[in-house]
Amino acid sequence: MTKFRLILIAMTVIVIVLTITAIADGGLNLITPFVGPIFALNWQGQINVDFSFYLIFSGIWMAWRGGFTGGSIALGLLAAPLGNLFFAPYLIYLIGKADGDPRHLLLGVHAAK
Repeated sequence: MTKFRLILIAMTVIVIVLTITAIADGGLNLITPFVGPIFALNWQGQINVDFSFYLIFSGIWMAWRGGFTGGSIALGLLAAPLGNLFFAPYLIYLIGKADGDPRHLLLGVHAAK
């Protein structure tokens, strides 16, 4: 799990740097460049839709993993719009909480069943 944590840390740092750079270059206008290609029905639009579905699934997994409690639903709702800025640090936290046990990491409250 140490290598996995290092990969997650590297991913988080890369996304933070790219996010800061993108905001400095283009401002906080995310919607137009993201939605525009979807309506243009081009490859960038396809990637944007596919990525959006991935983010939704990651949020659903986070809510399910926590047993669909209020807290886990809130975490899932944060995961979808924040992506890896939220997801990778949260996985680092979960690895520590699971003591490196992949079953507990992936299944959460369902691991005991």
